[in-house]
Amino acid sequence: MYKHDTGALYVVSTPIGNLDDITVRALRILQSVALVAAEDTRVTRVLLDRHSIATQVVSYHAHNAEEKTPLLISRMKEGQSVALVSDAGTPLVSDPGTILVRAAIESGLPVHPVPGPSALLASLVVSGLGTDHFYFGGFLPRTEREIRTRLDALARLDATLVFFESPRRIQKTIRIMADAWGDRPAVLCREMTKMFETVERGSLFSFRDDGIRQPEKGEWTILIAGEASVSPSLPPDLLSFRKALSELEIPKTAQARFVSRLTGLPRGKAYRLLFPNQTAEEQDCEEE
Repeated sequence: MYKHDTGALYVVSTPIGNLDDITVRALRILQSVALVAAEDTRVTRVLLDRHSIATQVVSYHAHNAEEKTPLLISRMKEGQSVALVSDAGTPLVSDPGTILVRAAIESGLPVHPVPGPSALLASLVVSGLGTDHFYFGGFLPRTEREIRTRLDALARLDATLVFFESPRRIQKTIRIMADAWGDRPAVLCREMTKMFETVERGSLFSFRDDGIRQPEKGEWTILIAGEASVSPSLPPDLLSFRKALSELEIPKTAQARFVSRLTGLPRGKAYRLLFPNQTAEEQDCEEE
């Protein structure tokens, strides 16, 4: 049960680009709370100044969350309400805030969502991919091995797959996805609601082969069709096809890469079709 003599925590969504994308309720909350806990106080101050809101802003981000959380909880217990915001969009969605929300819940303090913009949903609804079922994976791990492990676990998922990625890693990530999942419909979005809003539609193979324009700033949202949406076609006579490839005397990995490009199959699956009697260890050695 919530205590009626305490303040509350409001998780407030803010614009992802266009400053006009702010709800009337969000403005009222930001005006009425004692403190606004912001990922970057400079970014949030621009938004508040735009709407003539003078509420005190304090820094709250991933590097000071452990230190600042007890202080904010103490203020709420004293009866002061706090609004939690990120630099853009909905807090906690690949952004800081989980520690504060959990601490407020454990302290018996009320936690209220103030819904609004989200880069995830904005990209999903314009992608043209399925929206009835989707999986949000946030940012992928750092190393290629970890990325491949994550992608392998999601390969059979019948849902649109959504990820965030930085501009300097986007091309590498697309290449790994194409190798792991084969050719699938894909959409890349960035700068949503801003002047240079970009929505690029294609496939994992087309983005891999043609390259992606890589601006220095602006995170990408990657959307990929689920496994059920992909229907790769195999050569009608795989045995003859395999024999023809073997006569070219090219490495097995190159043969698998060729079949992958031809059929849209993931390279690993193409390899297993071409060389069904090879062990996993032998395949690993061949790929190295």
